[in-house]
Amino acid sequence: MNETRHVPVMLQRCLDLLAPALDRPGAVVVDCTLGLGGHSEALLTQFPEVRLVALDRDKEALRLSAERLAPFGDRATLVHAVYDELPEVLKRLKIPSVQGILFDLGVSSMQLDEAGRGFAYAQDAPLDMRMDQTTGVSAAEVLNTYPPGELVRILRMYGEEKQAKRIVSAVVRERAKEPFTNSARLVQLIRDALPQAAKRTGGNPAKRTFQALRIEVNGELTVLEDAIPAAVGTLAVGGRVAVLSYHSLEDRLVKQVFAAGAANTAPPGLPVVPEQYQPRLKLLTRGAELPTADEVAQNRRAAPARLRGAQRIREDV
Repeated sequence: MNETRHVPVMLQRCLDLLAPALDRPGAVVVDCTLGLGGHSEALLTQFPEVRLVALDRDKEALRLSAERLAPFGDRATLVHAVYDELPEVLKRLKIPSVQGILFDLGVSSMQLDEAGRGFAYAQDAPLDMRMDQTTGVSAAEVLNTYPPGELVRILRMYGEEKQAKRIVSAVVRERAKEPFTNSARLVQLIRDALPQAAKRTGGNPAKRTFQALRIEVNGELTVLEDAIPAAVGTLAVGGRVAVLSYHSLEDRLVKQVFAAGAANTAPPGLPVVPEQYQPRLKLLTRGAELPTADEVAQNRRAAPARLRGAQRIREDV
């Protein structure tokens, strides 16, 4: 495995955010997005008494990370699961609650770097984009079979693509001649479909469409909507959660869950706020924290990262 290609994003800041909850015997930390195991390895190294439970839906990621984390023996438990399944995973492992949770959302370095997966628009590959290649529909199936209106909705909502109608018109015209199978043809179609002005801003013009297809194929936002509240529910009092997101839709969802947890839900005008209306969470970051300029210079994939953290401050009543 080529270790040099994988630089965990905002690694030290994530460790610092979780440290107060993990620096104790018997603490359990969950890495909900194991990937190549960079964050997990650092957690196990920095907190020698911590037990790690790590989830990933990608079997290849689990295989590679198992090699990387083998020196830590039974301190690391790796599970093939999607992160909204965390409560069920903990139940199976007979772990009632955890002290730390980390989410590093989006596509792992491995998925971007393995040409055959079809995540990257910079190289030609089959249009797959499934994080778990054993289940679900591929990006090619989405492009070839979804009604035009549905494709426009996906590109606008998940890719924030202003030129969605132009791109979808071209897709529909081209798929009638021959179904899409590879990424290079889609990248070229997008380049041809966009007006000159749209090509001059925001990097590769295919970026937003690829993001939208990936989110649709993997149901990422739907899963995340369930996963963040479910994860917060597994935290012990004093436990901490850190979430790295890479686009505004993910970050907005995380912000909403954290803000709701940190709010006082009492009806207005109560002289004393009963326990059940008190906040469950305390926010640990002011808004979303960004990577430093130095980090972005060393690792361009860190550029869009947004980090939010929260601490569980009371039990549900």
